[in-house]
Amino acid sequence: MGSAGRGLVLVVEDEAAIAELAALYLRRDGFGVHVEADGSAALATIKRLRPVAVVLDIGLSGMDGIEICQALRAAGDWTPVLFVTARDDELDRLLGLEIGADDYLTKPFSPRELAARVRTVLRRASGPAGASETHTCGSVRVDLAGRRVWAGEQEATLTSTEFDLLAYLVRHAGQVLSRDQLLSAVWGYAAAAGTRTVDVHVAQLRAKLGEHSPIRTVRSIGYAADAG
Repeated sequence: MGSAGRGLVLVVEDEAAIAELAALYLRRDGFGVHVEADGSAALATIKRLRPVAVVLDIGLSGMDGIEICQALRAAGDWTPVLFVTARDDELDRLLGLEIGADDYLTKPFSPRELAARVRTVLRRASGPAGASETHTCGSVRVDLAGRRVWAGEQEATLTSTEFDLLAYLVRHAGQVLSRDQLLSAVWGYAAAAGTRTVDVHVAQLRAKLGEHSPIRTVRSIGYAADAG
């Protein structure tokens, strides 16, 4: 199905009722929508249709959502991906893994929220952080205008969400920021959206920055970027 004004979103979901509802609300929001029920076919469809974003169920038969996202990133494809998880144990699988997804929703979810999340991910991916300066935090350097990051001498490849989270932490280096604060500042969501999303992205950032990561966990509160 052809794309609308906002671009084409690929929904990869094997529960027909959920896929139809997601597609309905995305179309109402001005997106074109193509639905795939089979995980193995999703990669070929992404290459063929070049969607602006992918809504990707984790619990697919055959090739699951995590494997699809990892294959995309390994191939250098950074199309924004929003994961949909059905159970807590699926979200647990994401913790500590370098997946490269941009956001997460847990079933059951509001289709209006899904459409809003897709808009937010695309807005983040398309524009600069709104500042021209470069920030240094330890051995990590963040170019806000160019949206580039170096860990030591090596440039790190981040998703748009990972970049914005790191940029926010670095701009507030030395401050302890709660998960709710980070969720509000970076994602723009209320706390009810789920603060574990922050944990997943911090885990991904640490994996990508390695020994250079300045991010410190502050138990029972949140995170801080150490300036030293």
